[in-house]
Amino acid sequence: MQLVTDSCRSDYTPIEDHGIIGDLHTVALVGDNGTIDWCCLPRFDAPSVFGSLLDAEEGGCFSVSVAKAERTKQMYMPDSNVLLTRFLAQDSVAELYDFMVPDHPSCPKASVRQIVRQVRVLRGRAEVQVCCRPAFDYARVPHEVSVVPDVGAVFTSAAGALTLRSSVPLRVDGGAAVATVELEPGQTLEVAAEWEGELRPLGDAEVSKLLDLTLAYWDGWLRQSRYQGRYREMVERSALALKLLVYQPTGALVAAPTTSLPEAVGGARNWDYRYTWVRDAAFTLYGLMRLGFTEEAAAFVDWLRTRCLEAAPERGLQVLYGIDGRAELPETVLDHLDGYCGSRPVRIGNAAASQLQLDIYGEVMDSVYLYNKHGQPISYDLWEALSRQLEWLEKHWEDPDEGIWEGRGARQRYTYSALMTWVAFERAQRIAQQRGMPAPIERWRDTAGAAYRFVQEMCYAPGHGAYMRNPGSDTLDAALLVMPLVKFASPTDPRFLSTVRRIEETLVSDSLVHRYRIDGSDGFTDSEGTFNLCSFWYVEALSRAGRVGEARYVFEKMVTQANHVGLYSEEIGPAGEALGNFPQAFTHLALISAATNLDRSIKSHPGPAARHCQRA
Repeated sequence: MQLVTDSCRSDYTPIEDHGIIGDLHTVALVGDNGTIDWCCLPRFDAPSVFGSLLDAEEGGCFSVSVAKAERTKQMYMPDSNVLLTRFLAQDSVAELYDFMVPDHPSCPKASVRQIVRQVRVLRGRAEVQVCCRPAFDYARVPHEVSVVPDVGAVFTSAAGALTLRSSVPLRVDGGAAVATVELEPGQTLEVAAEWEGELRPLGDAEVSKLLDLTLAYWDGWLRQSRYQGRYREMVERSALALKLLVYQPTGALVAAPTTSLPEAVGGARNWDYRYTWVRDAAFTLYGLMRLGFTEEAAAFVDWLRTRCLEAAPERGLQVLYGIDGRAELPETVLDHLDGYCGSRPVRIGNAAASQLQLDIYGEVMDSVYLYNKHGQPISYDLWEALSRQLEWLEKHWEDPDEGIWEGRGARQRYTYSALMTWVAFERAQRIAQQRGMPAPIERWRDTAGAAYRFVQEMCYAPGHGAYMRNPGSDTLDAALLVMPLVKFASPTDPRFLSTVRRIEETLVSDSLVHRYRIDGSDGFTDSEGTFNLCSFWYVEALSRAGRVGEARYVFEKMVTQANHVGLYSEEIGPAGEALGNFPQAFTHLALISAATNLDRSIKSHPGPAARHCQRA
């Protein structure tokens, strides 16, 4: 479905009209028109090679289309990340299979970053058009293209080279390699774009063999899932999306594979999410481990141990890191790019790496606690590294910070940061007692108690009947919906229930949840959409509070907010359009958590789902 709002030009494929493919090093966004308009090679945080999603004219793209096709449909092959786009015309039907070969020993050539595309004509005669027009280094570096007859094309630049192997003859058209071929039923067209690859002919049945191996890999991986609930399709699609966002060499998970997709079209909230947020990765560890994917959990724990050992004693953990663990992520603006639908600035790098966000320690310790309990016992080295981080937190938890939402205004005290400080020390005590680990238990208990009292005594406003975003403020914060999720408050505690009601009155609209009301304190005055993450937190808060019918109603409405292949961006705009970077890991892990909790709640609270939810 092509959804184009008045504020978004028709030359940009809407965010929600994309699926993704990937190889556990990077991903490509494939529009439902058959165009790859975003891909960074050879890894997530490398410069883009195809970037027309951020500049329709200059960004570069890789399109496969069928002449006279009147509409398209897109889906994933069952239990996989292989994308199928069907082109439907009055007198022909053709299908495009898009995939990347996962970095796994079961798949040959796993060390090669390649995008493989196969067109099959099912009915009638179809005219298939191919156009590969890269734009290296975010369209900053020119390239040359040359064609080798019966083999393919080579694109060379100072930033790297791309080879395009093809089963059909190509010709040069400006900076692109193109082909137009008429295919009969049963005939195929195959192309494979490889980063720094060797230009060689596509062998007989090579693509079909790679497709079979890729399908087998994803099917085998998904079979590890223990989820058997009523929302299996959405949960497994979320798991498959999360796996695509893991950088296999280090186990790091990117928040999203894109940069600068706006939180409001034409606005300035355009950020680079192609890095590893400690918070997101910790929550994702919990989500994947809950489904039985322990290998990914172990890889993240190892990545976390390294970050803790590297952290300077006077600074503590960073908010985010590069997927290779690097700490320096300077933020710069690409003035030459138009931005998605004209949304500027386009940013690469992220200055939030230098922010102070005290909540990350709570998320880390909660995930490590769960891994130690349900996965594998943590090592002494990791325990010592975490203990050093807690020593730092003991000294600084009362400092003002930028908070979970990464505001770019003045630092403040945040209720959520204090809440997660309690989580950090409470979970640390549990691990120490369960494992007999050496620890200053009394000090940690005192710090946890101080953080708990701060939230209860300074952050709850009796006049508002709610916990507020900051002590003494009159601003609500949807992040506080996690209180029962982290066991800080009972889900039926009067203070929490009152907070939920106030959030519903102020931040909830048709089951969708804003994170807070814009007041300029975060450094911006432009609007934003509702946060999908917060909407799933709302579902879980409702189900834990016993409002199971309403929780189910809200969850199933949220399911309809996914795009046509079950993926979510960060936000939803006023016309139902996707906003923000896409797909967002945090949203998909929150869906997994909400679905598994809702399953349990439905079983323990039998009865019909609510026909209507007044507050939703």
